[in-house]
Amino acid sequence: MAGKGAAVAAEEEVYVASIDQGTTSTRFIIYDRHAKPVASHQLEFKQHYPEAGWVEHDPMEIMESVKTCMANALDKATTDGHNVDAGLKAIGITNQRETTVMWSKSTGLPLYNAIVWMDARTSPICRRLESELSGGRTHFVETCGLPISTYFSALKVLWLIENVDAVKNAVQAGDALFGTIDTWLIWNLTGGVGGTDRDGKQVFGQHVTDCSNASRTMLMNLKALDWDKPTLETLGIPAEILPKIISNSERIGVVANGFPLAGVPIAGCLGDQHAAMLGQLCQKGEAKSTYGTGAFILLNTGEEVTLSSHGLLSTIAYKLGPNAPTNYALEGSIAIAGAAVQWLRDSLGIISSAAEIEKLAETVQDSGGIYFVPAFNGLFAPWWRDDARGICIGITRFTNKGHIARAVLESMCFQVNDVLSSMHKDAGEAGEVKSAEGEFLLRVDGGATVNNLLMQIQANLLGSPVVRPADIETTALGAAYAAGLAVGIWTKEQVFAGLHRENTTVFRPQLDEIHRKKRADSWFKAVSRSFDLADLSL
Repeated sequence: MAGKGAAVAAEEEVYVASIDQGTTSTRFIIYDRHAKPVASHQLEFKQHYPEAGWVEHDPMEIMESVKTCMANALDKATTDGHNVDAGLKAIGITNQRETTVMWSKSTGLPLYNAIVWMDARTSPICRRLESELSGGRTHFVETCGLPISTYFSALKVLWLIENVDAVKNAVQAGDALFGTIDTWLIWNLTGGVGGTDRDGKQVFGQHVTDCSNASRTMLMNLKALDWDKPTLETLGIPAEILPKIISNSERIGVVANGFPLAGVPIAGCLGDQHAAMLGQLCQKGEAKSTYGTGAFILLNTGEEVTLSSHGLLSTIAYKLGPNAPTNYALEGSIAIAGAAVQWLRDSLGIISSAAEIEKLAETVQDSGGIYFVPAFNGLFAPWWRDDARGICIGITRFTNKGHIARAVLESMCFQVNDVLSSMHKDAGEAGEVKSAEGEFLLRVDGGATVNNLLMQIQANLLGSPVVRPADIETTALGAAYAAGLAVGIWTKEQVFAGLHRENTTVFRPQLDEIHRKKRADSWFKAVSRSFDLADLSL
């Protein structure tokens, strides 16, 4: 009898997995049918800085890191007695956005390193377009919701075509493919230049992107969810190099031979911030902030596009199926959050691990009048100043390492506040859902949120509660939800009913309004001092 029960239990094992390809590391996480993680593996990869303000990745190394993480997570799950080989129903993908890859259709090899989202080399192209186009910096906002900025993929594509002969020649020969990291991964995982499936049948890579990643290129019409022809013509980007745009939750293809888990469907795909929104179950009027290399705050604005007049981006929240309604969002993107902690560790040696910053910052009561603005590659929302550079002001003989560490943590929170203030102005009272107590709740996730001091500082400077879920890796979780929805493991109602809402930690503000206002004014003064400093490095 016991044997029969065990056999039934084994048959009922159901798993969904996520590839979470981030800016500094790759992860593969396997979840059970209750959306609880059962195994994972993470791998950091190399950051390339060929010149000041330039950031690149090796696309082949990224692909290899995905393969390694898949294999190792599978091994761990199997060792722990999970029959993932038999029970895995779907894989979701989530990725660093805007990072741009161009590769050869015939060889499958990259034509240049991936240009990373925070890379600032396209500043001259931005200035040129702003001066040439009638709408200046906001020329494309009506169509794509985005200003002209070094941040977005279209400008990186232009730089590659104009500056890299291999790219220019491949485009002219019809041999070039463009994609953000999601597209690069899917194309390779589903067969690339030509592979076989589990039955030995020949398969070729699917050249697709999802609507959330497409919405970050500057090339997609936000309402039509398709590439915008007038924009392509204006920029001179050929439509042939672009992937097909799909929803966030549908069967895309199956993993080809040569990879772990061959034959499993890839069935979900979202840019990392959109995946985190889904993982946090953000519906209309609800906002989340993800603290990773950068920080990203999104407010779900429902089924209407809300254009910002306060420095935010209009973007996709998610579209959970080909025929599902599209949810839109307002987004504020902050280039440097956790990256400032890495800088303290790797470049200054003030700490030897990222986790140490909390203890060091706790050695002082406050930042001692120090304000740190991490404008290493300029400032994103709501300022959009690529001429800004990092500054640390208010230094006296009293200043010590603890003050600087605390100011670095505070810089993340002040930047999040700036964005939320803009969101409030754009969406208005009606655009935000309040708790039963009438409070606006900020849902938080991402690696840096393990830092309790950071979360308390955020609540203090924001003046409203900060809510942290038990599983802070909501980006990977969102991709798993999307994949599970596509293959029928969960319904949308089950997901939003809160598969994962238990065990939250709430940080409540402990700073009075007068001090909060004074700190905000001082921060604003510091930010204004960071402007117009790009030529200092010349």
